[in-house]
Amino acid sequence: MDKNTITGFVLIGLLLVGFSIFSRPSKEEVAAQQKYYDSITLVQQQAEALKAKTEAALSNEKTTTQADSSSMFFNTMHGTDSKISIENNVAQITFSTKGGRVYSAMLKDYMSQDKKTPVVLFNGDDASMNFNFYNKQGAIQTKDCYFEAVNKTDSSITMRLAADSASYIDFIYTLKPDSYLMNFEIKATGMADKLANTDYVDIDWSQRARQLEKGFTYENRLAELTYKVKGDNVDNLSAAKDDEKNLENMQIDWVAFKNQFFSSVFIADQDFNKVSVKSKMEQQGSGYIKDYSADMSTFFDPTGKQPTEMFLYFGPNHFKTLQALDKGRTEKWELSRLVYLGWPIVREINKYITINIFDWLTSWGLSMGIVLLILTIIVKVVVYPATWKTYMSSAKMRVLKPKIDEINKKYPKQEDAMKKQQEVMGLYSQYGVSPMGGCLPMLLQFPILMALFMFVPSAIELRQQSFLWADDLSTYDAFITFPFHIPFLGNHLSLFCLLMTVTNVLNTKYTMSMQDTGAQPQMAAMKWMMYLMPIMFLFVLNDYPSGLNYYYFVSTLISVGTVILLRRTTNETKLLEILEAKKKDPKQMKKTGFAARLEAMQKQQEQLQQQKQNKR
Repeated sequence: MDKNTITGFVLIGLLLVGFSIFSRPSKEEVAAQQKYYDSITLVQQQAEALKAKTEAALSNEKTTTQADSSSMFFNTMHGTDSKISIENNVAQITFSTKGGRVYSAMLKDYMSQDKKTPVVLFNGDDASMNFNFYNKQGAIQTKDCYFEAVNKTDSSITMRLAADSASYIDFIYTLKPDSYLMNFEIKATGMADKLANTDYVDIDWSQRARQLEKGFTYENRLAELTYKVKGDNVDNLSAAKDDEKNLENMQIDWVAFKNQFFSSVFIADQDFNKVSVKSKMEQQGSGYIKDYSADMSTFFDPTGKQPTEMFLYFGPNHFKTLQALDKGRTEKWELSRLVYLGWPIVREINKYITINIFDWLTSWGLSMGIVLLILTIIVKVVVYPATWKTYMSSAKMRVLKPKIDEINKKYPKQEDAMKKQQEVMGLYSQYGVSPMGGCLPMLLQFPILMALFMFVPSAIELRQQSFLWADDLSTYDAFITFPFHIPFLGNHLSLFCLLMTVTNVLNTKYTMSMQDTGAQPQMAAMKWMMYLMPIMFLFVLNDYPSGLNYYYFVSTLISVGTVILLRRTTNETKLLEILEAKKKDPKQMKKTGFAARLEAMQKQQEQLQQQKQNKR
């Protein structure tokens, strides 16, 4: 860099410094600028305050307008919120004069978790029910109105929303004797010229379902918003996540807010239309399991010529109690679907057999633990022929194993696998033994075994019934409680679940000991899987009802005993002699359909392979 360049940079720097000093504002100018900025800020604050004031005024005007638009019910907008109850031998229903709605529902025959007070399905703000009627100016929402209680008896009450002495809307509630079902009728009187000429009323119904059982996880699994489509099946929202559905194009007979053992059901004789339902999960420890809501419409005659007929059910999910509500009705409600009894075949077994036997045993006055024991024994006796058939098929395969081993030695090479398999099937055919002979009996007994497995968790009769160390067979038995949470297991260990797991492991060990899997790597791998499954059940079923784990434990114990007894009473040497005698007498032999088809397939594959080799 030369001298002239350096001189130029210095002059430019001096020029910039001098300009900045010359252009710096004086103290008076700085004060004036600050005053200007403060005035702008003040104007902005005043504008925002004016905007907020204007919005508030508009809001008040809107509220006033709405109040004026429903002025015929203006006197009902103010009043005292009183609580009035009706009851019968099994339920007490309390109403609020504000909104004319059901305020709480108490079930006298069922106790809460503390076993000291009756079950209360909901109370106060846990639930809400709002009806929207319409006049020429807009909607009249009953949640904002105070009703008058008239015509009160022990089991019925009329909540009246009066425009004047001759014009009113009545909500008539009548609790049936010894029933959880309540008639609910809406009837207008003198309202034809005061309401819009519409033939419907809109309903907003919601409820936070309380946690009524000890086990949050399992109760949450069975708690779901359920509904029945007119002329169709019962359906439900997901119980495992937040869910909602728009059912506007369907007619709905009823909507149920369901817990594990109790439900609140809203039923419309004229059906619900424009239905939208929603279910939200609640946090564990909140005291609730689900937050349900349903928006819907149903028939309403503002002239009062025809009342709106509805029903409310606040009660247990007891199969026969719910089933009895269908008697005498042309169109069945099918409320018994609120009790989950398994897949179609399993459900029919439970519906017609399991429940009736269970009720018969319960009528003896036995403890529920003994009832489950007897019921399990009955099931095992029923499936014994299939069990025997399966075992004998396995025994025949076992006595023929030395001959199968000889065939395996005869074809040690992998390329001879087809010939080996063909000869093995030929051997089975000669002795009249089918490798699939034990599968069909197992499939036949499976629905019967599963029926009880599905029935026990839904049986409200087991609720708060103790047996041995379990104080409630409808929930888990926390034999050991941990001060921390174990992943996939929780904060407790169920003893019945542990016994069930140990019994299944021993059963697996005994079953596998009867089979030589050492020379078959794939069978050895399956052996470990067979041991792993019972251990997995420990984590899966630890939160399940102790009654279910007890049934599973007893059932497995009986299965082990049955197999041991069959093993000791079966003379396998004599069995082989019988098979040899049948082999010598072709008239006694018949080739099984499975063996014949498999043999034909193997011959066809062998021919195809031979054709490929000839082409080469």
